[in-house]
Amino acid sequence: AASGAIAIPRRIPLSADKRKPVLVVGLGRFGSAVATTLERMGHEVLGVDVDGDFVREHKDALTQVVEADATEIDTLKQLGVADFDTAIVAIGTNVEASLLVVLALVDMGLNNVWAKANTDRHGRLLERTGAHHVVFPERKMGERVAHLVNERLLDFIAFDAEFAIARLKAPETVVGLPLMMSECRKKFDVTVVGVKRAGEDFIHAVPDTIIFPDDELVVSGRIRDIEKFAAI
Repeated sequence: AASGAIAIPRRIPLSADKRKPVLVVGLGRFGSAVATTLERMGHEVLGVDVDGDFVREHKDALTQVVEADATEIDTLKQLGVADFDTAIVAIGTNVEASLLVVLALVDMGLNNVWAKANTDRHGRLLERTGAHHVVFPERKMGERVAHLVNERLLDFIAFDAEFAIARLKAPETVVGLPLMMSECRKKFDVTVVGVKRAGEDFIHAVPDTIIFPDDELVVSGRIRDIEKFAAI
């Protein structure tokens, strides 16, 4: 942890093409992925970690990065955290530190605090501490891999326990037909959102869209219905 006063450069005023700044506490694998993606999306990101190696690793990737103990509210005040609307607490292994950071951020008035949880118990504690959003990245990745491992689905994103969007090879039963004739929604309870074929841009699906062999379909629906459709 850093000691004494923490010198934080004044943030550059947001230009018209910049999005709101975001605080990311914890620059391990999950925090690093979130922080660097936010930067690519146009956000200014202040990354904070007690590990100097992580801080040095990200000094050129993020707008600002500081080696500091974010469990200390005085440290957070020195960092100017009260000026942020959104924070992501990406501390997973140290439950106590995770809870202390969330509590401090909520007490400072941040109204959009996201926190990573490793277990159900950790998640419940984060919610009771005041986290506005709790995420379980390992669990979500595990569910995604389970759906992909059968090789029927090429990609898979679940919205909740029942609904998802998936990318899959077009089943033979719909090949050669326009969507209005294949009646995917009526027969299989899935909606074809779009089509991707080799060498061409993504096509938004319309009733007249004809499905070719080797097309990849992007479909939405209940998870069980998507899996049945992919298995045809």
